[in-house]
Amino acid sequence: MEPDGAQIAVDWRCGDGALWRPDEVATLLFVFDGAGRVLLIHKKRGLGRGKINGPGGRLEPGETPVQAAVRETREELGIAVADPRFCGSLRFQFTDGYALHGHVFKTTRWTGEPVETDEAIPEWFPVDAIPYDRMWEDDRHWFPLMLAGTPFSGRFIFDGETMRWMSLEPGFDEEDAAVNGATPSTSPGGETTCR
Repeated sequence: MEPDGAQIAVDWRCGDGALWRPDEVATLLFVFDGAGRVLLIHKKRGLGRGKINGPGGRLEPGETPVQAAVRETREELGIAVADPRFCGSLRFQFTDGYALHGHVFKTTRWTGEPVETDEAIPEWFPVDAIPYDRMWEDDRHWFPLMLAGTPFSGRFIFDGETMRWMSLEPGFDEEDAAVNGATPSTSPGGETTCR
């Protein structure tokens, strides 16, 4: 996708000598049931207020991404998740200068009943009826990869809520996989997965 209007050059190199550095690191954690549904939230406040998304939020000092994903899901939905699997990484650069690095997880194991909180309203959606028109614009590109169990690494430039550029590749970003202790399984065909 070529930049549309917003002219911003980003050097996405990370690690030692990195030029791109996020202002914040955050997580998303998607809960799947055995009936072909995913638990999403109507976000009530913060970045993305009014949109549909997965539970998640910013890391607190000393937290790993997976610890933050578990904590945020408990705070936003009142459920305790287990065995989250790292699925991919998302890097966002906004034209106002804000930069966010996201770690995406999914799980099929949880206890408790999702409840509305001051942060989110939970709702189950069939995986074949994801409400992309009510989500961030980038979601329609990487979410299907997550649904298919394909790891991904995405980079996006946003001007407000409008996506101006994207790059999305299958596979784990090596640095993010190491941070998240990713031990992806291998399918019978030999592909790396996040199932």
